[in-house]
Amino acid sequence: MVKILEEKITQPSTKITIIAAFAALYIVLSYISPFIPAVGLPEIKINMEASFASLFGVILGPWLGASSAFIGSLGALLLKGANIFDMIFLFNPAFNALIVGLIVKKKWKVSFVIFTLIILAFFLTPVCTPLTEHWFVGVLSTFDKILALLIIIPTIILLNRLKTQKNITSITGYSFIIIFLLAFIGNQADAALGNTIFAQQVVYEGVFQIPLEITRSLFTVSPFIYPIIRIIQTLIAAAAGVPLMRALRRLEVFD
Repeated sequence: MVKILEEKITQPSTKITIIAAFAALYIVLSYISPFIPAVGLPEIKINMEASFASLFGVILGPWLGASSAFIGSLGALLLKGANIFDMIFLFNPAFNALIVGLIVKKKWKVSFVIFTLIILAFFLTPVCTPLTEHWFVGVLSTFDKILALLIIIPTIILLNRLKTQKNITSITGYSFIIIFLLAFIGNQADAALGNTIFAQQVVYEGVFQIPLEITRSLFTVSPFIYPIIRIIQTLIAAAAGVPLMRALRRLEVFD
């Protein structure tokens, strides 16, 4: 398994420094990364820098990674002009880092349960209920999230196969594959949380002023668009993650 920074750092002051450094990196990425407007909802921006939250979880672990992603996303919003539409999804990058960090820290069962509960929660929202009539909305909106949930298991198998190696960058082929899988899981966890938040009546009707039936229609077209966006985010994270982790290893920051 990977020995994450969270397991190496014991001094609180060092932890604070690490969190601040990665939060600052997130803010910088927010200025140079493009965004994609959500389909039918230009107020919502799918920020590409959020895809890097997965790397925070891989490198820093669940708690330092999630803290860095949260502070970074909060700082980016405040500096760029916060609005209610973005603030609603403030915790999503941190959730991404948390899920990935738990997997890397050998707590994949906890990650699996949390991810599952978020998916199930979506089926209990007004968008999917009553399930006898609107079950298809839940299926169409979560099939890719369920796929990511199931991918946790083969990802753990790959990580266990490398436990005799010094780190996951030791084997070039595994390096990209594992980071890709972890980033896919993390970004889909982000999306699952976003779905469940948006599917609350106080959000879609109260904040966005969208009727329930239109909200359902937005979720039914989502599987034709958003999985492609998530794959793009995953490729970006994996492409950046491999050289970043190798650089940290050379600096003896990451084992």
